[in-house]
Amino acid sequence: MLVLFETPAGFALFKVLDEGKLDKVEDLWKEFTTSDSARKVVELKAFNKFENTSDALSAATLIIDSKPTKGLRKFLQKHCEGETLAVADSKLGNAIKEKLKIDCLHNSAVMELMRRLRNQLTELISGLGAQDLGPMSLGLSHSLSRYKLKFSPEKVDTMIIQAIGLLDDLDKELNTYAMRVREWYGWHFPELTKIVADNIQYAKVVKMMGDRTNAESLDFSEILSDDEVEAQLKEAAVISMGTEVSELDLLNIRELCDQVLALSEYRAQLFDYLRSRMNTIAPNLTALVGELVGARLIAHGGSLVNLAKQPGSTIQILGAEKALFRALKTKHATPKYGLIYHASLIGQAAPKHKGKISRSLAAKTALAIRYDALGDGEDNSIGLESRVKLETRLRVLEGKELGRSAGSTKGKPKIEVYEKDRKKGAGALITPAKTYNPAADLVLGQSTEETPKKPEGASKKRKHQEAEPAGAEETIQEDGDQEGQ
Repeated sequence: MLVLFETPAGFALFKVLDEGKLDKVEDLWKEFTTSDSARKVVELKAFNKFENTSDALSAATLIIDSKPTKGLRKFLQKHCEGETLAVADSKLGNAIKEKLKIDCLHNSAVMELMRRLRNQLTELISGLGAQDLGPMSLGLSHSLSRYKLKFSPEKVDTMIIQAIGLLDDLDKELNTYAMRVREWYGWHFPELTKIVADNIQYAKVVKMMGDRTNAESLDFSEILSDDEVEAQLKEAAVISMGTEVSELDLLNIRELCDQVLALSEYRAQLFDYLRSRMNTIAPNLTALVGELVGARLIAHGGSLVNLAKQPGSTIQILGAEKALFRALKTKHATPKYGLIYHASLIGQAAPKHKGKISRSLAAKTALAIRYDALGDGEDNSIGLESRVKLETRLRVLEGKELGRSAGSTKGKPKIEVYEKDRKKGAGALITPAKTYNPAADLVLGQSTEETPKKPEGASKKRKHQEAEPAGAEETIQEDGDQEGQ
């Protein structure tokens, strides 16, 4: 059996002289206490030395990905014919077996043998001293770290994370600068704040106009698209209640306007860059929730791969962690959405449907992120299909609401029985409760004559109390007549 051992200087092949020693793994360390005893177990058969650091770096990166290099394949084909090869990585062994048809072995005994070989490596390989192996290991580890940091596919989304962070900072600074321009120039021309609402247009107007007395002679058609706004501006400039300012004040205000316009121009360039990076790295996520929401989700998750490991329920409330833990602590309702709330699909939904749409959108978003992070395709077909399904679901929900309001079978209003003696919306009666009237009782032992009937005109409701005493008096009178007879 042969053992493949990777070193910073090259690949080494060791021949196992006594394979019976591998049966007792727990006693294997005793055989490698000295270099002489180690040579009785293994001996160096061949050594493939790297030519330079770049060779070592390319070989190390491929070995990390469990792929044999071209030089390693030639080396193994030359020395491993008809032999079993022990390797430290099972995936690398499968790749070698698949490509070179060499039987590979990987178990606990092989791993223990690798550990013991590492202890006696400088003694078993002639010409490779400890003073040479240390600098080689250090140089290769530094090169490998730089390579992984520069070319790792997991780190490509770092550009998106930095871009969206800078974009948010630019929005805050741009808003602060624009408000400062309005407050500063508002002392001179306060009416302009209500006339021109857009901050960028406001800065362009101020930079072009300077003193408000120049407004009548200037043409603002390139800045203001509406002629009525321009006419309103010129009219307000004549009757403005603002104070006079010096040329030095106007010079500083114009410089601040230049800063606002420069920041807005750079923000537009940064947004175009962010859009292109998102369409390249996460096309399905971009098609589903948009560039800004997708970039914020990636930044909040740390990376695209980390975000792909999250379930849909986590993506749904990503960004609302404080509200979630506060709701769990106080035993209130948990939030329905976080950063995903700003997606256009949730914005289109009615308030009562936002929870359902956000749950469905989060589930589809989780699938799109996993496809972007781990899939081989680079198209946005899954994102577009999911968006069409969600839009259809939204229309179905809205159609159900329209059906209910139009009087569908399930949405017919409940018909309530009208009772005039009951108050509206309450169970109490308007009329007072009836009391027992003893005068209406019949006398015991009366004859078999029929009891006189009540007057026909008596009402069952309100006239019932008035009719009962009259009927009682007639009954008493009739009883008296009978007794007299």
